[in-house]
Amino acid sequence: MLNYHHLRYFREVAHEGNLTRAAERLNVSQSALSTQIKQLEERLGHALFERIGRRLELTEEGRIALDHADRIFETGDELIATLKRSGQAIPPLRVGALSTLSRNFQMQFLRPLLAREEIDLVLRSGNSERLLDALRDLSLDVVLATEPPTGAEFIAHRLAEQPVALHGRAEKLAHTTLEALLEAEGFIVPTESVIRAGFVGLAETLGITPRIVADVDDMAMVRLFAREGAGVAVAPSVVVADELRAGRLATAPFALNIVESFYAITMRRRYPHPFLNTLLAA
Repeated sequence: MLNYHHLRYFREVAHEGNLTRAAERLNVSQSALSTQIKQLEERLGHALFERIGRRLELTEEGRIALDHADRIFETGDELIATLKRSGQAIPPLRVGALSTLSRNFQMQFLRPLLAREEIDLVLRSGNSERLLDALRDLSLDVVLATEPPTGAEFIAHRLAEQPVALHGRAEKLAHTTLEALLEAEGFIVPTESVIRAGFVGLAETLGITPRIVADVDDMAMVRLFAREGAGVAVAPSVVVADELRAGRLATAPFALNIVESFYAITMRRRYPHPFLNTLLAA
């Protein structure tokens, strides 16, 4: 039988890349930890590490072992998290969303569950790295984002896409050409996003450096700044849908040829939330 105690110690050393730091984290002596690793290597019949200077590097067999160890212990974490919630008829659905994601879009995604009294929702916002880490450690069920993640462990469900346009008060959009609008007005853009990159790139192709009056990491603030007349918002129409319907804002008649996509990001789990597929299908 494989000794999973040895496997756990190996996993810690592999992720740390250093025997001393791993021993400190595990609260064992370095010599005891080294012995455990050696016993695992003898059981598997392969060396799992090679020493490069002061750092331990995984051999090819070590990388294979680490991949299996990660999946084994992640399954164990998932089991514990799932059974901790087993006393509830239906656990809360825990949703993470990028802080730059439209609140209106989040509401559209969650609307199929809002009328259901038997389920509670837990909502968190943050940057991509923090949210994906939370998805990995099972503290979130799904993450809403505008770009698919790079990690192979994630599944990106493409939910929708919307063209990006320029929205503002009517007086700020009273220009006959896109170039004239870009040169005359200030713009409100979401920080470090596909939208921002596409907008700046478009302006550069036209030989214009746009004046960005607000660079914000919250789509709700993009909408509020535009509504107050601080500038022209660069965003999909879903962000300012309420203001457009009420006539507080208008949309410039110029195509930007920028599209923002919306994704629901999940991970393969043996025990996914029972209502997650309902939202993805809707």
